[in-house]
Amino acid sequence: MTTVEEAEKLVLAQTRDYGTESLPFGQALGYVLAEDLKADRDLPPFNRVTMDGIAIKYAAIENGIQVFRVKATQAAGDEPVQIDEAGECIEIMTGAVLPFSVDTVIRYEDVKISDRIATLYTTDIKKGQNLHLQGVDKKQNDVIATSGQLVSPAIISVAASVGKTHLLVKKMPRVVVISSGDELVDVHETPLPYQIRKSNSYTVKAVLKLHYIDADILHIPDEPAVTREQIQYCLNNYDVLLLSGGISMGKFDYIPQALEELKVEKLFHKVAQRPGKPFWFGRHNTGALVFAFPGNPVATFMCLHRYFLLWLNATLGLPLKPPTYAVLGKDFVFQPALQYYLQVKLQSNEQGRLIAMPVEVNGSGDFANLADTEAFLQLPLERNEFKAGEVFKVWKFNHD
Repeated sequence: MTTVEEAEKLVLAQTRDYGTESLPFGQALGYVLAEDLKADRDLPPFNRVTMDGIAIKYAAIENGIQVFRVKATQAAGDEPVQIDEAGECIEIMTGAVLPFSVDTVIRYEDVKISDRIATLYTTDIKKGQNLHLQGVDKKQNDVIATSGQLVSPAIISVAASVGKTHLLVKKMPRVVVISSGDELVDVHETPLPYQIRKSNSYTVKAVLKLHYIDADILHIPDEPAVTREQIQYCLNNYDVLLLSGGISMGKFDYIPQALEELKVEKLFHKVAQRPGKPFWFGRHNTGALVFAFPGNPVATFMCLHRYFLLWLNATLGLPLKPPTYAVLGKDFVFQPALQYYLQVKLQSNEQGRLIAMPVEVNGSGDFANLADTEAFLQLPLERNEFKAGEVFKVWKFNHD
């Protein structure tokens, strides 16, 4: 049986380059930047005022002038107004360009203005105060965001500030989520006593949406010919097939047979873990990858986060995140010789340590607890008793 570490290596060895595409910058959130963004002019592009107040020539302060005549008022976006003599000032607003005839801004809190006469309240004035000088952040043609970064709201802001209406980003893989089984009925239907509603596909699709993948959904009935036909179609039209269910040893689990007949190379089947032991992974000569997860909801959910999302980030060239660790909040015992992924709630204590509190579950079919938990705690394969206070790797899945 494949170990978790071996399975991870085999999955990560199958990263792909799906090319690039140009998107309107407002639609690129969550994609990975495939080009450097450069400043099209200095940032800021002019000496920018950072406080509402008056703008003066500092030499007037050095010459003992404390009272100034307001020549004009200048708002952000106005053409700059120049003073003609040292005893004049410009009433000026935050964001305005600093006129070249002045060099210092005194905030409103330090000045009284009456009948267009400004009288200073303070002598604590420094030359050049309350200014954001041209080019101090970046010079024209400086790189301000590098290729390989995840497009965040901050990157969107940067793109807008330099006039980048479109961004070159890495293409996301085309993904289809496949469920199977005649026991599954549509969400709007009332199931018979021996049926259940489809849920895994919608769960997977929702997780992928958080990662900016709009996956298609397909359901395959328990019919060998239809199973083969539908999987063949998906192998030819998608980059990744995410299957939930139908890969165990049941008499009506036709998916493994279809994958074999369609010459999908099996890279592993069965991983020494719980949940998710029957996990199947392979590749087709079209380049399509097949992640076939067990049908139990918690198993599908765990394998999706533990393997597929890890592969997705690697495929997109995102840096590997350092692992997160948490302290086990109470003793826990798990008997089978499998690597166990324990559902936990996370909380911080007064010392700033992350505490993982186990949640009682009734096997990998107990999906209701997923709504109340936040992560899986990865417990080592070699042991079956785990003590409160021990530290283990944690895989978060709560995206709040």
